[in-house]
Amino acid sequence: MIVYPAIDLRGGACVRLMHGRFDAVTRYDDQPAARLAAFRTAGADWAHIVDLDGAEAGRAVQHALIGELAAAIDIRIQSGGGVRSADDVQRLLDAGVSRVVVGSLAVSDPETVAGWLKRFTPDCITLAVDVKGDGASYIPALRGWTEAADVDLWTALDRYPPGSAKHLLVTDVGRDGALTGPNLDLLAEIRQRRPDLRLQASGGVADLSDLTGARSVGASGAIVGRALYEGRFTLQQALETARP
Repeated sequence: MIVYPAIDLRGGACVRLMHGRFDAVTRYDDQPAARLAAFRTAGADWAHIVDLDGAEAGRAVQHALIGELAAAIDIRIQSGGGVRSADDVQRLLDAGVSRVVVGSLAVSDPETVAGWLKRFTPDCITLAVDVKGDGASYIPALRGWTEAADVDLWTALDRYPPGSAKHLLVTDVGRDGALTGPNLDLLAEIRQRRPDLRLQASGGVADLSDLTGARSVGASGAIVGRALYEGRFTLQQALETARP
């Protein structure tokens, strides 16, 4: 399982949100390049970088900075936030990003995103579905988690038949940044319904056992943010735990 240490960018600084709320921000540092370099030194092959300003604004805001980070540091980057056009995807790929994360549009405009998957290949795009739920149903949250979709998670995924997409990142917004553990039941159900997708777990990782749990239900990757920033475990420990 791949561990993706996370950098959420807001105003050029590394931050984390609580429950996806833009009014509940913890600011950690103003050195994303140093943070990313430290991830690489610790042994990470991948990092997950989000343009939170772009996600909130609905347009690319910090993609230039993300490109600079990709060019400066020898680590594979998965990145999104504010991706609204094929040009956004192309610019990030041209800047050195290995995989572009497409969030709201993956739910609200699946025909367009299906075209991007064909154009750029499924290897280069991660579908990101952020959900809010009560355990009975899960509704995608759109546009920086400020709006609710008119379909549930399963309907959204059905719009991408097997073979059309490869990577799926699912965030339980209610757990994001809360250090309450990932939603293993949801992850297990996704794996059961869509074994064709390489699933990335996001939201709630608090300790090493959460990584073990995500791996046990079939996740191919896990996003780790606040737990690293607050020293609950080291990245080296997380990478070791994720190894088979």
